[in-house]
Amino acid sequence: MIRSFAFTTQGRLHSKDIEIFLMPTLLADTNLFLWVDLEAPTPEEAKRVLADIFHFHPLSVEDCIGISSSPKVEEYSPKDDDRFASYLFMVIHAVDYSRKDGVFATSELNFFLGKSFLVTYHDVPLKSIQVTEERCLRGTMHIARAPDRVAHTLLDGIVENYKPALEELSLEISELEDQVVQNPTKKTLHRINQIKKEVLHLRQIIGPQREVLARFAAGEFKLIRPHLVPYYRDVYDGLFRISTLAQTYMDSLTNILQVYLNMQSNQTGEVVKLLTMITVITTPMTLVGTWYGMNFEAMHEFKWQHGYKLALAITAVATGLTVWWFRRKKWF
Repeated sequence: MIRSFAFTTQGRLHSKDIEIFLMPTLLADTNLFLWVDLEAPTPEEAKRVLADIFHFHPLSVEDCIGISSSPKVEEYSPKDDDRFASYLFMVIHAVDYSRKDGVFATSELNFFLGKSFLVTYHDVPLKSIQVTEERCLRGTMHIARAPDRVAHTLLDGIVENYKPALEELSLEISELEDQVVQNPTKKTLHRINQIKKEVLHLRQIIGPQREVLARFAAGEFKLIRPHLVPYYRDVYDGLFRISTLAQTYMDSLTNILQVYLNMQSNQTGEVVKLLTMITVITTPMTLVGTWYGMNFEAMHEFKWQHGYKLALAITAVATGLTVWWFRRKKWF
């Protein structure tokens, strides 16, 4: 699906759902800014827009259509035989977290940012695209006056959409803390390891994205006008805070895992302690029973009238003294 919008330099909508054959004419108009959004396009649609209309470098087109596991930003400047204008190609990832599945889902968003155009490419619907489109059409804050403004709004929306996912993750970790203390099971251990894996996945996504946004925040690219650099820096700061929070979650999960292992160790210790006490308490009767179980004729106790009662009394007294000693030591 192709959505397209042309805005004036004042941020007002000039036209939308533009026919592809009209796009080169609008691109040539210096008073207009063209935004083309490709959502799950067919190969023919992608080729017509990316290659035939904008003439983007084949390497960036290949990276755009393919799946990129790592965010990145590259600057392309035309050489002698190139037909494209200077542009930035960027790959960024949006995230979503499902407590039902316990998995971070990532959605790739590709940018082609030029002086008078912005092309976005994604395979699934994205909330940041929808919200930015609505704001541009309403004309709020004149977002659509230039492509670098719209690009900033999209990036800011992606970073903001990390927060609900992190809130869900925070609730999940809080529930794990209660489970570990109240009723730790093997299922709890599996859940801890699964969430640690997902937080590590999140950090692997955020790390490269921080590097990408750091380049924007440093004002490295000429296509980002200087007065907008502080806004990109604010987006970078938001992502940095999210990265710090992810590290905090990782530390919390490590502590929860340590508590779980300690609880399991304590339970094992209690079982060993109980078995040891039973063994020690039954030692007197075992000793007496073993001694008189030999049935040798030379043992005079067998011929004594009160021998059985004496053996029983010795067993009872020895067992009672053992229990009394344990209680005195507060071992149970």
